[in-house]
Amino acid sequence: MSHQVSEQRCYIGLTQWQHAAWQENILQRSQNEHILKAYSRHFSSVEGNSTFYGLPKADTVKIWTEESDPTFRFCFKFPQEITHRNHLRSTTKETSAFLNRLQPLQEQLGLLCIQLPSSFDSDHLPTLSNFLLNLPEGFNYGVEVRNLCFFDKQETEREFNQLLAKNNVSRISFDTRALFNDPSDDPISLKAKMHKPKLPVHAISTSKYPMVRFITPLDWELGTDYLTPWINKAIHWMDEGKTPFFFFHTPDNAEAPELAAYFVNQLEKQRPGSCLFNPWLPAKKQDNLF
Repeated sequence: MSHQVSEQRCYIGLTQWQHAAWQENILQRSQNEHILKAYSRHFSSVEGNSTFYGLPKADTVKIWTEESDPTFRFCFKFPQEITHRNHLRSTTKETSAFLNRLQPLQEQLGLLCIQLPSSFDSDHLPTLSNFLLNLPEGFNYGVEVRNLCFFDKQETEREFNQLLAKNNVSRISFDTRALFNDPSDDPISLKAKMHKPKLPVHAISTSKYPMVRFITPLDWELGTDYLTPWINKAIHWMDEGKTPFFFFHTPDNAEAPELAAYFVNQLEKQRPGSCLFNPWLPAKKQDNLF
């Protein structure tokens, strides 16, 4: 990275920095304190999904720089206009606008994420190669694919992995196994299964900054067995001198902080001090007035 990072430690984050369910624990703050400031007291990174739908205002980016710790890392998604509508073709202008808008945050950027739709298959690899070749230096990038051809363990996957490694771009892993192996059919779970990809997990690191996205069933404790291999993988990556990013989801994200805290606790039993994470105090209980 062009800026300093904490080597051989894991960045820990969620898919967003505010949620109604978090107000009494991780988002406890004074009336005038920005909600991002409260979030970044505990988590060292966040997935910036809002940029997928449009560029933030310049004033908003300025606020983000002011209200987060200098060691905090934002991992923003490329706009869907670039990745989904145009499949990375003829997007020089849009890509420049995206990166220029985030320029004030450059020292606080982790990975910029190129999430590709399931329609992006092996026929598009030359387009991806050209796109990566023309990306400016000074940023770190990751690619998430959702077409099964990139999980075939054959020529297509090898070519894809080699392309990413050649350009020092991370292959982002999205582990949805716990979600899809859970039989729950409540509306929240069904909605999550409708929108999340059901794909194999190939835990391959093609850059110095691996990224893992992990989602559980609504009852997140039913998915913790799937975390054990990631704990071992995190230790392996750190032993290689890499700096992993881990992001935690649940179908409604209400208890995603608890899931993240569980992962940190389990990992630090084996590797104390390996996570950039600060636990929060339990929610304050109101005194009984009667």
